[in-house]
Amino acid sequence: MIDGVELQNLQEKSKNIRKSIVEMVYSAASGHPGGSLSITDVFTVLYFKELNIDVNNQKDANRDRVVLSKGHCSPALYSTLAEKGFFPKEDLNTFRKVDSYLQGHPDMKKIPGVDMTSGSLGQGLSIANGMALAGKLDNKEYRVYCICGDGEIQEGQIWEAAMSSSHYKLDNLCVIVDNNNLQIDGSVENVMNPHPIDKKFESFGFNVLVIDGHNFEEILDAFEKAKQTKGKPTAIIAKTIKGKGVSFMENQAGWHGKAPKEEEYKIAMEELSK
Repeated sequence: MIDGVELQNLQEKSKNIRKSIVEMVYSAASGHPGGSLSITDVFTVLYFKELNIDVNNQKDANRDRVVLSKGHCSPALYSTLAEKGFFPKEDLNTFRKVDSYLQGHPDMKKIPGVDMTSGSLGQGLSIANGMALAGKLDNKEYRVYCICGDGEIQEGQIWEAAMSSSHYKLDNLCVIVDNNNLQIDGSVENVMNPHPIDKKFESFGFNVLVIDGHNFEEILDAFEKAKQTKGKPTAIIAKTIKGKGVSFMENQAGWHGKAPKEEEYKIAMEELSK
């Protein structure tokens, strides 16, 4: 349950993260704003309400892990980590610049708070499986959260990994599918239809929850239900809007990997500031 003060705080954090995403991509003149904006609210609840992490003890063996399998949406992750205090917000302006540690895809060896290098689509769930299985074998209580795109789950490796998640009863694993229904080439249905996503994960032995990925209460409730589920992994299908928060980006596949021009940037920042 989220009280009024907590809700207002999460809304403020989410707004700040979205503004940082747009600023980063505009400053770099490249990047992926659409999917970053759609997963922002999930990230906000994860990092400011759910995760067992400590900025001052970043390598704690008992910390929860996050794998951003759709690594091209790094602006959302970097903005959230900066908002959380893992590194200075000013560094976000170096995104995708030469010699910056904030490159286009997350690098665990260079970026504070990043648990896994990612960007090669389809591989994140396999990695998350390994983390979750290691936690089981080492009798650790940490949880692993893996964020996939709905276009990404067209990759066959995702389903091989899903089979393993279920086989090893990884109830410390939570897969979050950012279901905004768009990818770089258009609608996911037209490119390679993954629906019904919920039934597919169910058939692979997952506990499945379908939620509004922009509703903080529903997101938090889903995380709580995932923690209560024993003997099987959980998949949260988060129904989202690509480009959420910026009117001309919303539900537009063209904003999958495109930077706003100056006038577009001004309009976006004005909208996000309201």
